[in-house]
Amino acid sequence: MNQAVLSKLKAIVGENHILTEFEDRYCYSFDSTFINSMPDLVIQPGSRDEIAAICRIAYANDIPVVTRGAATGLSGGAVPVKGGIVIETTRLNKVLEVNTSNFYAIVEPGTITQDYLAAVDKAGLFYPPDPASSKMSTIGGNIAECAGGPHGVKYGITRDYVLGLEVVLPDGSIVQTGNLIDGDMSGPDWTMLYCGSEGTLGVITKIMLKLTHKPQAKQTMMATFSAIEDAATTVSTMMASGVIPTTLEIMDNMTIRAVENFLNIGLPIEAGAILLIEVDGDPQAVEKHVQHVLKVCNDCNASSVKVAKTAQEADGLWKARRSVSPACGKLNPTKISEDATVPRSRIPEMVSAVQAIAKKYNLKMVIFGHAGDGNLHPNILSNKHDKEEMARVEKAVEELFQVALKLGGTLSGEHGIGYLKAPFLVWETGEEGFKFGKDVKQAVDPKSLMNPGKMFDYHDDKAV
Repeated sequence: MNQAVLSKLKAIVGENHILTEFEDRYCYSFDSTFINSMPDLVIQPGSRDEIAAICRIAYANDIPVVTRGAATGLSGGAVPVKGGIVIETTRLNKVLEVNTSNFYAIVEPGTITQDYLAAVDKAGLFYPPDPASSKMSTIGGNIAECAGGPHGVKYGITRDYVLGLEVVLPDGSIVQTGNLIDGDMSGPDWTMLYCGSEGTLGVITKIMLKLTHKPQAKQTMMATFSAIEDAATTVSTMMASGVIPTTLEIMDNMTIRAVENFLNIGLPIEAGAILLIEVDGDPQAVEKHVQHVLKVCNDCNASSVKVAKTAQEADGLWKARRSVSPACGKLNPTKISEDATVPRSRIPEMVSAVQAIAKKYNLKMVIFGHAGDGNLHPNILSNKHDKEEMARVEKAVEELFQVALKLGGTLSGEHGIGYLKAPFLVWETGEEGFKFGKDVKQAVDPKSLMNPGKMFDYHDDKAV
């Protein structure tokens, strides 16, 4: 890094908030994937104006800028693949306002998701998006990736709750998109342009989010199936039956065994699959929904359906779901997390395809995730040091993407495109759609300095 530039950056944030040593920078060279690339330096700004000043200097000197929250992403989105400056947002971590009259919150991007959820809950309101990484991830990262979560099946995902944003553009200018009015029709919805943009169009510095009422009551159930095919059929049948669960999660046999070995909480390890189901609403409606769910599960050959009798019992079931990733991570050294997603009616076909691909390439693959959204999270358990196996993994991932798209689905239901899926994005968008995306990027970031190498910045590195 040019010393004159470095001196200017130090003058903005102070020496204590710039990391230049190799050991420090190395900690910012990766996210939750297995790719890594070193930044030239890391800056920890404490305000919007500091971020704007940093971006002005980077723009004037053609230095790439990568925004980073907690680096829980699963697509390489926060990895500085072309070096440059990493802007870490975790000092901007305040919940600025929770408005109980107009049902909105204003929050800074580095706020940990769980801290924000707790502040909203304390105010007696509800913010539904709840990614599995909520104890670590940041709100800014959730917006950059357009994160989902178990509640998405009924309540929607992050983009459904973003009212407006404050954004520092690549050249350091500052814009506000949207406002606190839900239903603003004053021109195109620029806010949505930034939901899922993965830091490629600017740095988000303030966020306005919509809130809703807490449900009066809820009930959790676990349906057990001898065959995962019956569980998959149950999902598509239930979603077509008129009752939309709050959550509808699936775990296959290998996942069940891994979690039970991890937690020892009494999961049915002989089951082919389980569905974790929650319904909510007013108490009378919840009771009706429970009966409806029981009927659908039984009609689809469920071996049993267990209704949680206490909040503690329900919490245990959701703890099991939240523990899937660490539990499966213990089975093999490397866990490749994919989130190709299909329409709900095509879930049985996707389940069959995942099983066939695992068999074809002789790979250990687990199925779990937001079945109600069609997101089965096929995870490949492998060893990144085994080159021959990783070659098979790469072929399997390509086939997973091909099948999902053939079934009318998408490459990503919530993890984003980032670096890892960028070579495949044109498969989904088509050539003209891909060109349109590049044109938008070029209009906002003509020097291609914001998180280069991601999304519409095509490359042909198909390594997982």
